[in-house]
Amino acid sequence: MAVCLVRKFPLVFTLLSLHNETNFEFPFILERAVYTKRYTPSCFVSHRERRWFVIDAEGVVLGRLASFVANVLRGKNKAIFTPHDDCGDYVVVINAEKVGLTGKKRKDKVYHWHTGFPGGLKTRTADQILTGKHPERVIKKAVERMIPRGPLGSKVLRKLKVYAGPTHPHEAQMAQVVDMAKLNAKNVVERAAIAVPENAASAAGI
Repeated sequence: MAVCLVRKFPLVFTLLSLHNETNFEFPFILERAVYTKRYTPSCFVSHRERRWFVIDAEGVVLGRLASFVANVLRGKNKAIFTPHDDCGDYVVVINAEKVGLTGKKRKDKVYHWHTGFPGGLKTRTADQILTGKHPERVIKKAVERMIPRGPLGSKVLRKLKVYAGPTHPHEAQMAQVVDMAKLNAKNVVERAAIAVPENAASAAGI
């Protein structure tokens, strides 16, 4: 125990030995050596302002969307961000079934889970989930994997609302609309099929 204390507070024990030998007075130095602590900012309740944001996921890259949503949920876009506290905002995502995946991820990206019984490994591709009964699970899982796990992560994820379709039941909150395409052109997947005017189509022989 004594060896551990010496290793943890070498300056204190040096001053103590100096005091015993020369009767040197060091109350101020000892106080600074023992009681100096690191300051951690805290997100006070009076400083919290819970805002609401609405994001249209149609054509938005899944990873870029999840990264932006995770930062807003955690409150990393605020000056009062505190790592151990929940100071983020609410995010509503609509058109979850129209989220964009680059390359061949729509067919190649696979989600696994296990029922807990022998032979109970289940597998679904991203395309099967997006065209299935619960397409919002793709966005929820992507955001969940970008947030720390634990009680704080569960509390933060409760502020995420994801819906399939263009409507949501949170009009009363007067949420602010966020245009992901205006933030960065790379946030939107390039449309593979672009509507071609009739005259251009006839000229091209389509």
